Amino acid sequence: MKKALMAVPSFIASGVAALPVLTCPACWPLYAGLLGALGLGFVDYTPYLLPVTAALLILSLVPLMWKAKQRWGYNPLISGILGAALILAGKFWIDYPALFYVGVALLLAASVWNIWPVKASACIACEDP
Repeated sequence: MKKALMAVPSFIASGVAALPVLTCPACWPLYAGLLGALGLGFVDYTPYLLPVTAALLILSLVPLMWKAKQRWGYNPLISGILGAALILAGKFWIDYPALFYVGVALLLAASVWNIWPVKASACIACEDP
């Protein structure tokens, strides 16, 4: 159960990164209604979207670093960093949705790869003598 909880930050970061940058007029009524129901009214969150997304992506990489040598090595971490970079590039710099979705898929795959159980024979090779 604890291993499954380590993938939660990746799912949260991916969800926040999926928020539009207020360029989708069809989404405005949805956000106005949601924020109005919370008592906030319509708030322009655009200036905070990049820093919050970057912070949550960094937070989602922490479980991939945690005891990486004992599980699958640093390959899931490298995949997660690449996925996070693609998310930021596809969402904020290049503004290319396909790149964003590839980054989300790569980050989620890295999280699932990280929590996947390690076979006993692979664990023996990972241990220090």
